[in-house]
Amino acid sequence: MSTIFKAFVASVVIAPLLLSTLLFSQISVAADAIPVTTEQALHQQWQALVSQHVKPINNGNSSAVDYAAMQQQRTQLQSYLKQLSNISQTQFDAWDKSTQLAMLINAYNAWTVELILTKYPDIESIKDLGGFFSSPWDKSFIPLLGKTRSLNDIEHKLIRGSDRYNDPRIHFAVNCASIGCPALLEEAYTGAKLEQQLDAQTKRFLADTSRNYAKGDTVYLSAIFKWYGDDFTQGFAGADSVEAFLLLYPNALTLNGAQQDTANKQQLDIDYLDYNWSLNAVR
Repeated sequence: MSTIFKAFVASVVIAPLLLSTLLFSQISVAADAIPVTTEQALHQQWQALVSQHVKPINNGNSSAVDYAAMQQQRTQLQSYLKQLSNISQTQFDAWDKSTQLAMLINAYNAWTVELILTKYPDIESIKDLGGFFSSPWDKSFIPLLGKTRSLNDIEHKLIRGSDRYNDPRIHFAVNCASIGCPALLEEAYTGAKLEQQLDAQTKRFLADTSRNYAKGDTVYLSAIFKWYGDDFTQGFAGADSVEAFLLLYPNALTLNGAQQDTANKQQLDIDYLDYNWSLNAVR
């Protein structure tokens, strides 16, 4: 066989193999990376749904959900949830922490809406979806990161229990479909905007006087601060107590100078308000 013919055969056989290997390598890299444009595309359907069907109320400090309209676009919601379910643990671990956390918050909120829609309109509270000895938050119905999970798994294991994020402001981002909850955001969370979004949601919640307000030496707070009090003592932005956390946002809570001094001395009395579990539906 001539040298020229051998070279020709090698080019015909080997070149496609090299091209195939290169393409596979590029696909693998692409699967493990998530540039901002891809992240926006991932959450595009959720963005469209919440921007259309979540309405600001209480002077913009909270929001209500048009579940009837969501029901009409449930196919789009389920398409989004399927996209989230297709994300592998390897892909997820390759993302930066903000992108991870944004996805988990969106997943919690979107699957909560899907859970409500399984019984809507014959539902007055998310608690109606539980049993006498069971909680709707413990239902394992969410295919996410290779396992079937519950809403509690997302919030308490993947977000709070992972030690990756340690940000108490997530409590003002995840939404439990109840009037007592912080507002469901009218846009999708993204890693690129997460810091801004969490900060705005925290201020928004603290400014809602139906959930939090100060009077004299007493501050009346949402029960969220009682249930998850320890999360506000872990040093976020230097805060090692609920009072210290509140002092990060004195204007949102409209704390006057005397109240801020009292809080700084950790002498502020804290009372916790009753939680309203009624469905956060448009009325």
